[in-house]
Amino acid sequence: MSRFRRLTGAAAAAAVAAATALTLMPTAAEAAVTLPPTHAKFDYQIGGAYTPPAGVQVVTRDRTASPAAGLYNICYVNAFQVQPGEQSQWDSDLLLRDSAGRLVIDEDWGEPLLDIRGAKAARVAAKVNGWIDGCATKGYKAIEPDNYDSYERSKNLITTAQARTYLKLLADHAHVKNLAIAQKNTVDLAQYRTSVGLDFAVAEECGQYSECGSYVDYFGNNVIVIEYTNTGRTRACSGFGSTLSIVQRDVDVSTPGTSGYVRKTC
Repeated sequence: MSRFRRLTGAAAAAAVAAATALTLMPTAAEAAVTLPPTHAKFDYQIGGAYTPPAGVQVVTRDRTASPAAGLYNICYVNAFQVQPGEQSQWDSDLLLRDSAGRLVIDEDWGEPLLDIRGAKAARVAAKVNGWIDGCATKGYKAIEPDNYDSYERSKNLITTAQARTYLKLLADHAHVKNLAIAQKNTVDLAQYRTSVGLDFAVAEECGQYSECGSYVDYFGNNVIVIEYTNTGRTRACSGFGSTLSIVQRDVDVSTPGTSGYVRKTC
C-alpha cells in the first residue's frame, strides 16, 4: 500500500531555515546501528515482495514479509494508524475518537488513527514495539514507521509534541534492537530528528514538491526518495541524483507483471 503525503511549502521553508550543522552530526544512536548505504539503488516493495531488480542494494518491505537475502532491508510498519482489516486487533480505547465518540479516520486510506495521547502512547508503543521485535528477528536492519504526520488528520486532537513523544518510544526500542529508524515524510518535524532519535529519512514526493533539500539539511545524504510521477522523479534526479537513493514507483506499489507496475530510477 502506498503512503504518500503532501507537505506544505511554507512548513518546508521554515524547516530549512531552522537547519544547523549540529543536526548533521552523528548521534549516539547512529553510531550504534547500521544505516542504509547512501546513493544506493533502492526498491520500494510495501505492496508485495518480489525478487529485487539487478543491482538493488536497499529494499523496504512490509513487516509481514521476509527480508530480501543479501540486501539492506527496511521494515515498513504502520505505526500511527490501523492497517485495513486489523481494527479488531486493537483495544477500542486506543482508537482516536472525536468529541461525539466517532472514530477519527484517515479518509484517503480508510484507516482509523491511533490515540497516542498521554498514557495511551505507551500502550500503543508496546504493541508496535512487538512488531519491531518481529522485524529484528526476521533480520531487518531498519524500521520505517509510517504516518508520523497523522496529527494533521486528527481534527486537532493530537499535537506535534505528542507525535514526537510517541515516536521516541519506538526509536528508543528500535535502537535497543540494533535497528536504525527512519523519519517517514513530515519534513515539518525534521528539526527534531536528534531529540526523537531518528537516523535517516524516507521522503515520498520530495521532488514533486521541491522539498528534498529540506531533508538533506537535517539528514545529510541519508535520505531515500520515492516519487510517483515522472515529473517528481525528474526533479529529484536533477537536483540529487548523484547523492541520494531515488526511485519512482506506481502509487499502488504493485508487483512486476501486474497492471500499472512502474519502477524507474535516475
